Amino acid sequence: MLFRILTVVLVLSLASCSSWVFRRDIPQGNYLEQNDIDKLQIAMTKEQVKFILGSPVLVDSFSNDTWHYVYKFKSGRNTKFDAEKKFIIKFAEDKVISVSGDFEVPESFYTPMIN
Repeated sequence: MLFRILTVVLVLSLASCSSWVFRRDIPQGNYLEQNDIDKLQIAMTKEQVKFILGSPVLVDSFSNDTWHYVYKFKSGRNTKFDAEKKFIIKFAEDKVISVSGDFEVPESFYTPMIN
């Protein structure tokens, strides 16, 4: 009986060692890169933006003229690899009027497309 109790205690103590437990990386949302942001230009249509960046994670409930692209990464191994990026696009009359977020907006963004 004592041997069984010691075996259970040993197994439970080994299972609690966090370095032995596999934790999966958890990516969520839209992964965007700077080269995708560089393709955007003021006055682009929603369809053109969706072609470049994909569908947004969140569209404002009260106004579908604000699109939110959000990406979160939670590392299973080390929290120093955790990341969060946000990018917000605002439209007026189906055309891009402004962008903001964690990406650098290139100077070419402010040059409207020629149709």
